Amino acid sequence: MVKAILKDDSFREYEQGTKLIEIAKDISPRLAKAAVVARVNGELTDLRAGLHEDAQVEFLDFNTEGGQEVFRHSTAHVMAQAVQNLYPDTKLAIGPAIANGFYYDFDTKETFSSEDLEKIEAEMKKIVKENLPFERYEMSREEALSKFSAAGEDYKVELIKDLPEDATITCYQQGDFEDLCAGPHVLSTGLLKAVKLLNTAGAYWRGDEKNKMLQRIYGTSFTKKSLLDEHLHRLEEAKRRDHRKLGKELDLFSIHDEGPGFPFFHHKGMVLRNELEEFWREEHRRRGYQEIRTPVILNRELWERSGHWDHYQENMYFTNIDENDYAVKPMNCPGSMIVFRNRLYSYRDLPLRMAEIGLVHRHELSGVLHGLMRVRCFNQDDAHIFMLPDQIRDEIIGVIDLVDYFYKVFGFEYHVELSTKPSKAMGSDEIWETATNALREALQARGLEYRINEGDGAFYGPKIDFHLKDCLDRTWQCGTIQLDFQMPEKFDLEYVGEDGQKHRPVMIHRVVFGSIERFIGILIEHFAGAFPTWLAPVQVKVLPIADRHHSYARALTDKLFDLGVRVEIDDRSEKVNYKIREAQSQKIPYMLVVGDKEAANGSVAVRHRSQGDLGPQPIEQFTEGLLEEIKQRQIR
Repeated sequence: MVKAILKDDSFREYEQGTKLIEIAKDISPRLAKAAVVARVNGELTDLRAGLHEDAQVEFLDFNTEGGQEVFRHSTAHVMAQAVQNLYPDTKLAIGPAIANGFYYDFDTKETFSSEDLEKIEAEMKKIVKENLPFERYEMSREEALSKFSAAGEDYKVELIKDLPEDATITCYQQGDFEDLCAGPHVLSTGLLKAVKLLNTAGAYWRGDEKNKMLQRIYGTSFTKKSLLDEHLHRLEEAKRRDHRKLGKELDLFSIHDEGPGFPFFHHKGMVLRNELEEFWREEHRRRGYQEIRTPVILNRELWERSGHWDHYQENMYFTNIDENDYAVKPMNCPGSMIVFRNRLYSYRDLPLRMAEIGLVHRHELSGVLHGLMRVRCFNQDDAHIFMLPDQIRDEIIGVIDLVDYFYKVFGFEYHVELSTKPSKAMGSDEIWETATNALREALQARGLEYRINEGDGAFYGPKIDFHLKDCLDRTWQCGTIQLDFQMPEKFDLEYVGEDGQKHRPVMIHRVVFGSIERFIGILIEHFAGAFPTWLAPVQVKVLPIADRHHSYARALTDKLFDLGVRVEIDDRSEKVNYKIREAQSQKIPYMLVVGDKEAANGSVAVRHRSQGDLGPQPIEQFTEGLLEEIKQRQIR
């Protein structure tokens, strides 16, 4: 007999080899019906697998992260089967689950069109209706190479060759379709009832532009049609809010063939950007940060010392000056090291908080560039905090509080992840453990729930990442806190301690917005271009009804301008309703309509872009409320 230990630490005993789906049925038929996959001793496991030893057992449904991943990866296999049914010469690459869906990469002579996607989706529905079981089997590396070579599956052969010689290879089969896969999968294709193929794209094999371009089909799947319909509605809403579309319509920014991945900010975009940066500077001054600026280009020796030359070179741009190698900075931190090293600080000077909105450049493949969200140059709102070891906890908590405050101003909720040592890292395991524990203790002291993101730390230290959630429930990784014992050692940074001796400081790298460009893209989509009044490039539009009202309208415009309001007048010879519609399309928060009555009374007829007609108000009453709304950075 073996024990299945459940979430509440109770257990049930079963015959050795009892299938996990039978255990789920024994616990509750309802549980068995909802279960997508099991987690056994922390590992996702097929429900068809047997329980052979005492183990912690948990059943995951579609509403869990693991359940969705398995459900959608299984759907990717069904899509691959459908593609090969329709286009038999197609070779298969990879087909993982991703956030909100899945994709599969294909090597085929076909160029998939929207009509092809409809055919593939119809074929998938046939496979789903057949309710084919997903069956796992194993073979040796040699057997797998022979099998997939004979089938002409060159990409699978390459993947197998990357595995150790003594590796056991796993495959999954549904019907007459077989695929190399570690699994797990759902019980059968019949569970995958709500499927939608979304679009196609080109993708280099293994993400390397030197390799062949494959065709990628993206799709999504849910347990029922109503959930799929809700998701498709959100996708349509996301299209409406696309920051690239709104950026053009609202005259905020543009990207051109002369500089792919290098955005051009227009006047209205700069107004928005400057407001964000002024807010950033105001809060950092209040919290004891000193603003600095460091050069964009620095020599090779600096980047070798920092470790970027060895660990980050593929993401960097290079140049030659006076026959010496230089690099355009991909990160701001080495410049801050030089500023710190410029003088010898006392322990009394620490913590020293240096902040910089620094322009950085990182090489990105052309295929992944995406508006402001994925660019080749951006401004990072960095800060580097140099401190004593016993100040680590309080400084990390201080940064957490700062990030929390910033996101609340914009109305964002967020979750936190703690990212640990990656495979490619500097420093000993002991130093990494010390740094990771320090971040963990600060999160616990702050009372924040967090997830562990294994192996996703920076190459020089572990980090806390903040993932904010927008109005469409999408998450974006923005703020980060990285604790670093490596760079101070690399740059030989020192301070004079209380004992009169020189010591090595500890440092924090941190950002709040992350990339300012990307944060602007997120704001555009979150607010659908209808920014809070304090951020809006134009806050008020004055709309005279007729030519005889121009004098009053211009005086009103001048008064608001002198009060610091971003105001424009529309004095064209157009009907006022046309002017209102145009101001509304530009998402201007307030429209002030002025005619005979307003000119006589010294008042304005106020319209708000979302609340509509707010009625007549004395000018002083309107301006007082407007200025308070801007000062408080209200969201409405």
